[in-house]
Amino acid sequence: VDLAAARARVRGVRLVAATDVDNPLLGEQGASAVFGPQKGADAALVRRLDAALGRFAGLTDPSGTLRDAPGSGAAGGLGYGLLLLGGTVESGVARVLDAVGLDDLVATADVVVTGEGSFDSQSLRGKLPHGVARTAARHGVPCLVLAGRVAVDRDEAAAAGVTAAHSLVESAGSVQAALERSGPELRALAARVASAWKH
Repeated sequence: VDLAAARARVRGVRLVAATDVDNPLLGEQGASAVFGPQKGADAALVRRLDAALGRFAGLTDPSGTLRDAPGSGAAGGLGYGLLLLGGTVESGVARVLDAVGLDDLVATADVVVTGEGSFDSQSLRGKLPHGVARTAARHGVPCLVLAGRVAVDRDEAAAAGVTAAHSLVESAGSVQAALERSGPELRALAARVASAWKH
């Protein structure tokens, strides 16, 4: 596939994929395998999607350098598309944390609280809670995660700088209860956690 014409059309434009994940395009940690099931793809469809992306990558990036680049699998492979056109992949989390001045805020905090729908292995691959926890750890400030569900163990969380992670599903008693009463349940969980951290 000759991409010269497409690259010419965006010459002079700075293309940046600001992403919160570092997944490559293909394989077990690739776009199809990781994000496909989240969007309803079963195992057979994941294999088909990965094969299709592999064929596309074979036609557009014969050397294989771009398909293996961290973040090329972001947004179902959009990161790869921008790389093909001469773009770059950068940490979206770093951009957000810089924009809100989190470093300065954490420096004067007693505790940091962040949230996530599902605090799982993906959360520790460069997503926002990971960036927040790393910032808190740099300043020696405890970092708490309030999440819909927690699917990482304490050691994994601690290695990422998370002091404790609290599950809304566990607190509410069931997924159904957490979904039906998410607002009140989250307020109640936050109040319990805040009470435990009062000085």
